[in-house]
Amino acid sequence: MMHFEIAHWVDFAREMASEENRKAMEAHLAGGCSECRDTVHFCQKLSATCRVMTEYEVPETVLRLARAIFPTQTPQGKRLLRVPVELMFDSFLAPEPVGVRSTWQVGWQALYRAGDCSVDLRVEPDRSSSRAAIIGQISNHVVPELEMSNLPVCLKQGKLVLAESRSNQFGEFQMEYEQQPRVQLCIYLEGGTKSIQVPLKRLVPDKRPVGRSKGTSPIGPGPIRD
Repeated sequence: MMHFEIAHWVDFAREMASEENRKAMEAHLAGGCSECRDTVHFCQKLSATCRVMTEYEVPETVLRLARAIFPTQTPQGKRLLRVPVELMFDSFLAPEPVGVRSTWQVGWQALYRAGDCSVDLRVEPDRSSSRAAIIGQISNHVVPELEMSNLPVCLKQGKLVLAESRSNQFGEFQMEYEQQPRVQLCIYLEGGTKSIQVPLKRLVPDKRPVGRSKGTSPIGPGPIRD
């Protein structure tokens, strides 16, 4: 007895099979094939479950984690063009306000320009470990209404990928990672044929005692030159 492939039973369960195939498959089931009957029952249950799941809105945080499970793919055999970047703002280089001796600067903020794109970044270190979180947004400053969604974003140290994500509908992304030397943020554009690569500062948690002597001011963690 010739059996139908599971792909045909998936179409049958979703009511997407052609009229000719549907009649042939119904006749096959009527002939008493228990193996195919079990397959079609499984496909029907799976299809019903998927229809129910579409009624629920999945939180963006869950979607971001799910996307991060799959590795960032770049087209094979195509030359990757690296877009030159220009540093527009670095919070560690910004002058202190007049009259203020020091500030409590925990994180690092930066703004880069790369072609028509702007990359706004903030790195927030974990005060109790060497981990950090990066929050960023990519936008097109020439055509602001252009949606920068679903762009592959990853943190790399050489060829090693430390974390991965994708931008949401507003071009925003967020990742957590273990701080290491020479970490770069990579954003892939135009189907992976272009990339924006931005170096990240490595910050260290402040491990000094809470108390301080008279006449001193607390300062946050500073960058380490890689």
